[in-house]
Amino acid sequence: MTVRATDILKAIQKLNPAEKHRLREYLIDALTASSSTGTVLQEISERKNKGGYQCPDCESEHIVRYGKYSTIVDGEEVEKQRYRCKACKKTFTDLTNTALYRTRHLNQWIKFIECMIEGYSLRKSAELVGNVTHVTLFYWRHKLLSSLKQMEISNFEGIVEMDETYFLYSEKGQRKIKDRKPRKRGGSANKRGISNEQVCVLVARDREKMTFSQTLGMGRLTKEQLDKAIGHKLSNENVLCTDSWRAFKTYAAEKGMDIYQFKSDGKVRTKGLYHIQNVNNYHRRLKGWIQRFNGVATKYLNNYLAWFQVLESIQHQRNPITMNDLMIKGNLIQNMETYDTLRLSRFTI
Repeated sequence: MTVRATDILKAIQKLNPAEKHRLREYLIDALTASSSTGTVLQEISERKNKGGYQCPDCESEHIVRYGKYSTIVDGEEVEKQRYRCKACKKTFTDLTNTALYRTRHLNQWIKFIECMIEGYSLRKSAELVGNVTHVTLFYWRHKLLSSLKQMEISNFEGIVEMDETYFLYSEKGQRKIKDRKPRKRGGSANKRGISNEQVCVLVARDREKMTFSQTLGMGRLTKEQLDKAIGHKLSNENVLCTDSWRAFKTYAAEKGMDIYQFKSDGKVRTKGLYHIQNVNNYHRRLKGWIQRFNGVATKYLNNYLAWFQVLESIQHQRNPITMNDLMIKGNLIQNMETYDTLRLSRFTI
């Protein structure tokens, strides 16, 4: 008997929410089964070396092949190429100084990236990935995000909306906090309004959805911080749309840029084509998404901003293309982070 597609769709509509969720999980797992770690690693190697081989330590191009090493890829032991620099005599592989460097469970990375796109907790991710603890996955997460946050964006085009938002300074995970009592699940500031207890995050977006988001400092935004962070991505051909904070107006005047400003009372929301609704909606989605972590340590905040920015760029879609692309892009950028450097890092501007 032939089953028509329309019959399948009708049957799906009759499922309850829990059954639909299980079906969705099954279909995604079935479709992503073709996501081969070996294929991804091959793509990383080809993209990294398309312009020739280079030593990751001294940047010399005098490289020779230097035997092979064994690793488990897609459930099988395979041999991968090792290289040697003739200048500094050091050996390296295609994964040296990447997020995958010295990872013992390469096969589990695709599944973990799938969990990251879904926004699963570390403990749930550990259950789904298998053979890896949630503590290890925490470091996997931040090694990958440390690479992704280094990705350069293009220069802004046309109208650029800018607005700052604020997060309470957090030392989540830190032991023996000085000068204050520990807070539970984020807590609240001691001072009203914007103060040096809060971290300023600038978000800028043009109408092509090119997005910049980054921590700039403690307390109110200054024009110096603005210029340092984003000045090289702007020109006097851009038109700025911002809130009424004076630093934006002063910056635009110094750079000879047109600017439209909107007060926070919301009485005037648009001036023709000019508004800040896109960037304000981005703030709303960002803060809604970040709530799931029950507070984020400020020293890792830029990593989470990069994570959300990537999710927005792929429209939070989990499929073989987005997962493979995320794994490849995250391992084309040099990454020197280790478990110790991440654990001992401090928030700096």
